[in-house]
Amino acid sequence: MKHARNALAALALALAGCSRSEIPSVTREEIFTFQIGRLEDEIAIYNLEGDRGVRRTNLSMRDGLFYIADGNGEKIVRYNSYGDPLFMIYNQETNPAPLSLRTLDAMPAEEIITRWAFTYPLQNPGKITVDSRKHIFAEDRLPEERHSVDRESGARLHSVILHFNENGEFLGYLGQRGVGGSPFPHIEGLYTSVNDELAVVCRLPTGWDIYWFDADGMSLYLVKIRDGDIPAAADTDITAVDAIMAAPDARSLYIKADYYRDTYDASTNTRSGNEPARSLIWVMQVESGRYEKSVAVPFYEFEAVENGRKTTAAMFYSLLGVIRGERIFLQFPEEKGYYLLIMEPESQRQYQGFIAVQPEELVFNAFNVSEEGILSAL
Repeated sequence: MKHARNALAALALALAGCSRSEIPSVTREEIFTFQIGRLEDEIAIYNLEGDRGVRRTNLSMRDGLFYIADGNGEKIVRYNSYGDPLFMIYNQETNPAPLSLRTLDAMPAEEIITRWAFTYPLQNPGKITVDSRKHIFAEDRLPEERHSVDRESGARLHSVILHFNENGEFLGYLGQRGVGGSPFPHIEGLYTSVNDELAVVCRLPTGWDIYWFDADGMSLYLVKIRDGDIPAAADTDITAVDAIMAAPDARSLYIKADYYRDTYDASTNTRSGNEPARSLIWVMQVESGRYEKSVAVPFYEFEAVENGRKTTAAMFYSLLGVIRGERIFLQFPEEKGYYLLIMEPESQRQYQGFIAVQPEELVFNAFNVSEEGILSAL
């Protein structure tokens, strides 16, 4: 499959407040491309073996460097902005030896090496984040025989967070209680925050658990949010949590809740379904578990045809990221790309933009928003 490729693009967000008919196109710059495969300058996007479940490729960008966790390739690679692999952490049982990187057991104290690789038995790397020290925190799935079930929540416990230093050397792993703890349930998000603290957002059958650690992996807080804990909104009947994300510059959680209203058949007065009613982002203070405020999110509105008549339909945006200064990124997928909405709650300003992506070029995507507000996409 050498002809197949994936492009890493940077999207310049020079946006302005405007009406939907005037939404500007976001400047898209293709940074570099990958072939599909298992070498250090390739990504195994597809499951070539045919005997695995779905494995995602995730990315993080920090200070102009790109970190890609390749689930199918069982490797983590750091690239510069030209696409050159700088170092790789790889499973030597499932990957060929690197061609352009020197394989090391430990980083030499005096010898100068510019490109290197370390081996580690990665099973299924997933979510990834990088702190200001350039330390890497990456989710990894444990082998099936090491999975367990939490009796209280019914959640399957199967993942840990691997901690690597700025050179890619393994330092240890984190579980629920910190260094060496028991596995996490399903991980929805992984975020670095103030003082290089780490937030692990987990989804349970009954709600959400958010684990908060200091820079050394010591447990600081555990925030439990159950499905009935989200504040209700007036004149709504159903509450659904879209996403929970951690702020990069404060001990705060951003909880996006979408609210629905029941609809009724006019002729029989029986419930016929539901419709979007409103969308709010609740900001929670981690130390106290207290909701500080809420931010109203507008609908994504578009024209639709119903019974031969044009009407305006409304859908929810999805939370894409939270950056410094309490700015919020949201997106809505459309046939020819993605609509972006950036909100500044403090000033109450909103900015819109559109990322053009042709249907024939898109079979996979992964987004990352840096804490400065740089949007990267694979």
